[in-house]
Amino acid sequence: MSCMVSLSLGSLVLAAALPVYAEDLLTDLSAALTGGKPDLYLRYRYEYADDAKPGLKDAHASTLRSALGYNTGLFYGFGLYGQLEDVRVIGNDSFDDGGANGVTDRGLVADPEGTEIHQANIRYEGIPQTVLRLGRQEIIHREHLHRFLSNVPWRQNWQSYDAFRVFNRSLPHTTADYAYLWNANRVFGEDNPLPDRSDFRMDSHALRVEHTQWSFAKIEGYAYLLDFESTVSERFSTATYGARVQGSYEVYPKTSLLYSGEVARQADYGENPNDIAVNYYLGEIGASYAFGGIWESASVKLSYEVLEGDGGIESFQTPLATPHPFHGWSDRFVVTPGDGLEDLFVSASTIVWGIKLLFEYHDFSSDRDDYDYGTEWDLLLERAFGTHFLVGLKYAAYDADPNTTNLLRNSASGEPFDINRAWAYLVFKY
Repeated sequence: MSCMVSLSLGSLVLAAALPVYAEDLLTDLSAALTGGKPDLYLRYRYEYADDAKPGLKDAHASTLRSALGYNTGLFYGFGLYGQLEDVRVIGNDSFDDGGANGVTDRGLVADPEGTEIHQANIRYEGIPQTVLRLGRQEIIHREHLHRFLSNVPWRQNWQSYDAFRVFNRSLPHTTADYAYLWNANRVFGEDNPLPDRSDFRMDSHALRVEHTQWSFAKIEGYAYLLDFESTVSERFSTATYGARVQGSYEVYPKTSLLYSGEVARQADYGENPNDIAVNYYLGEIGASYAFGGIWESASVKLSYEVLEGDGGIESFQTPLATPHPFHGWSDRFVVTPGDGLEDLFVSASTIVWGIKLLFEYHDFSSDRDDYDYGTEWDLLLERAFGTHFLVGLKYAAYDADPNTTNLLRNSASGEPFDINRAWAYLVFKY
């Protein structure tokens, strides 16, 4: 009898507590959903391209990128993030956007119009020093130097991935970043009808580990196992393993030595029908000086980068990278030529009155047979206003070398493929 009374009393207590518990859950959920942070990114850009390839007229692209997102707070360690992205032509649309707008007689400016869900993911932060994220997301490896895995932020329609990602900082001074990728939503937009332009379907793995124990150097190791499903892109299915060291060392007050070195090996992987065995090398040396005052700083750097190639399919490729910061802003070498690429370049930058000035000069040649591709110089002027606004001007001029080997192997018309590009842009970020 007493047992039955106890059970009845327990049931009454549980029944009374459930509404309170449910109300607390709903309160916590509401707080997580409404206590998050919105973000807004607007970039208007005018881009001009004078491409000397036969049959192409000058390109004029006036576009606006708008991205609106919302990041919730945490509910028992779980959070949500969603972001809509829209690219609109504002005025001049005389350009080839990469296949979606049907223009073929103008230079390429890969900024197609369109509205899409750029990011939509769920994350879990209930494990110490760890973030798990599942769904559509941007993934960047190596901030500002997106050599192998990137969101391609120079284009207006940024690249995102359908992926599962694990980010961990449990070990002292060490960051481990792993992602399983099954799709890349490319910069050419969802409506592009050409094969593999809208999406890269794949079964891929990306791992990057960075160690920052020493103030004078960061050490990084990485592995990219890319397996593309399409027969059009399966030649990019490769396994890449590499290591990098970069850092700076103060040799005198206000004066620092800058250096970096990197090496990687790339081989065929997955369904790639070709035999790939190529290397990547990078060496950089430079110096920086902090003036202070109106003239804030200045730096100069000499770099040498090699992507090997054997004259055919076998050349070192980075299909998920942001190609624009590498090998000149003209984007003439977005895909590594079959003969590979050697890039010897010097860069100089300074900040005066808050204005950033950057100059680069590139001397391009082939890895195979050692002939000249051409030269390029690039110039950037950029200034931030407060924490939300940025304005910039940018110019790139590529001059192809007219040597016989270059014309025979890299120019269907027998003429050098020079190209000039210019940009003016305004950014608002919140």
